Amino acid sequence: MTKVTVFGSGAWGTAIALLLHDNGYYVNLWSKSSDERDILKNTRLNPLLSGVKIPNDIHITSDINEATANSKAVVIAVPSFALRETAEAIVGKLDSDCVIICMSKGIEKSTSKLFTSILEDILGEDAPIAAVSGPTHAEEVSRRIPSAAVAASKDISTAMRVQNLLMNEYFRVYTSTDVVGVELGAALKNVIALSAGVCKGLGFGDNTNAMLITRGLAEVAELCVKMGGRKETLAGLAGLGDMIVTCTSTHSRNRSAGVLIGEGLSVDDAMTKVGAVVEGYYAANAAKTLAEQMDVDMPICLETYRVLYENKSPTDALKDLMGRSRKSEQTTGEETWVS
Repeated sequence: MTKVTVFGSGAWGTAIALLLHDNGYYVNLWSKSSDERDILKNTRLNPLLSGVKIPNDIHITSDINEATANSKAVVIAVPSFALRETAEAIVGKLDSDCVIICMSKGIEKSTSKLFTSILEDILGEDAPIAAVSGPTHAEEVSRRIPSAAVAASKDISTAMRVQNLLMNEYFRVYTSTDVVGVELGAALKNVIALSAGVCKGLGFGDNTNAMLITRGLAEVAELCVKMGGRKETLAGLAGLGDMIVTCTSTHSRNRSAGVLIGEGLSVDDAMTKVGAVVEGYYAANAAKTLAEQMDVDMPICLETYRVLYENKSPTDALKDLMGRSRKSEQTTGEETWVS
């Protein structure tokens, strides 16, 4: 039986471990925390996935050597702040043909690098690396609710390997070579979801949410093109699809944190109350940095940053967004989406 290993035993990592188990693989689920490992081993339940049983033949470990040995694929599903550390821990321990699947979503805070770029730096440019993203809440994937995602790699054969590994009757996978577009959509939709949650907390409705989704997607798409990605990727599952689900679902930690901020909680208190990593907090900082580096106007991301990092009033942030100078929705000669 082919062995695959999932690094990261949070809700998402556990959901992917369950999916791979359904697909007939021998699954190792790695947790950095020995306490978390013991809870999962002893209860066969992840507290973040209420009522979802972890099969007894999914092996749960904190031993990095045991996890990597003879694995034909590894899935990295750790929080964004732990991605580099995890990659450094597995370097030199993987077989040369082991495919590395990045299912973490975010941008490194200190470098503003996309995750596949970090993995290439550490594991080698020739390593078979793919990023997977889409509208895929762990709570629903773990319950086998029909879902779809995109596997992107600069090498289409690697993307197809990942497609074959993950795809089944409830999890559909498409392929792409636009790694930049897929990763940016995955990371920055969390920033827009935070802003959508803030507006929900302020008492605004569907019109405001739709405005933020549409215009948020526009500014992410413009940044994507400036960074070498394709605009059409942001119209797909990794862009619009993920943006919709993250901005509207009660499963979304980013939206939930935003709601609490809009209702008056401090940023720190909101993050604590959510009780899990809110990736949009880190991504907002990276979005500001990238927008400045690439000279892209990203007003929604910028105002979200100011609320999160500069203690700006959410009401003032929305007022400044609505009061921006008059603009055309499209720039002359462009088909869609400019801020």
